[in-house]
Amino acid sequence: MSLRRDPQTDALFRSMLSLQSVEECYQYFEDLCTVKEVRDMGQRLHVAGLMREGSSYLAAQQATGASSATIGRVKRCLDYGAGGYSLILDRMKEGQADEA
Repeated sequence: MSLRRDPQTDALFRSMLSLQSVEECYQYFEDLCTVKEVRDMGQRLHVAGLMREGSSYLAAQQATGASSATIGRVKRCLDYGAGGYSLILDRMKEGQADEA
């Protein structure tokens, strides 16, 4: 599955790039998404981090409460996707190292 570029999606992504703090993200995403959508995205990111560290499906499910279908989808994206999870997880890890 590949996102197709279009002006609306480009504008959405540019809008996200303009956010300057976690607080701004909370404000924007509260308006943009439902609470469930934001929580689901956060859960997927958590699953991705666990799976990349070598957690089993069961361990990821117990840690996050994600369904086996969600865990399977995230794992497929890690293995065969566009590389977005890896990009972000690497940057988040670098950010933690910079803060230490």
